[in-house]
Amino acid sequence: MTSQVVQYMARTRAYYEAQGFEIPYTWAQFDDIPFTPLALPLRESTVALITTAALYDRHADDVREVASQTTAEIPAKLFANDLSWDRQATHLNDLGSYFPLKVLQKLEREDRIGSICTNFYCAPTEYSHRRTTEVDAPEILDRCRQDKADIALLVPL
Repeated sequence: MTSQVVQYMARTRAYYEAQGFEIPYTWAQFDDIPFTPLALPLRESTVALITTAALYDRHADDVREVASQTTAEIPAKLFANDLSWDRQATHLNDLGSYFPLKVLQKLEREDRIGSICTNFYCAPTEYSHRRTTEVDAPEILDRCRQDKADIALLVPL
């Protein structure tokens, strides 16, 4: 069996075009990178976990909104069948491979991080940069602040 490189950008553009969008897909780009040095050492920081997976099995035409769920329990399953990803190269059966809550819990027990936020957050995957930057990202930031997050771990699927 010969492995092949996944032509992610070309496939994403083709998928976007097949959805009926007239303007070719472009990736978000920021001139001012929104990263800052840590305010606290990692072992004193509260970590927010943000995923692009969903809490329920969405359909492609479902309205996508920010969602939250408690980190007190690891969910049995998260969903992303409505997203475009290489189903021949990977799968959603290993939650730990794309949702590292168990690893964060271990790091917390080992005092390598201060704590985990009360909730994790599901970021909707929109093809609208405007909606992402003006609606979804501020909503996630607000929820992170409510949970007193110091840092965020973003885990896209």
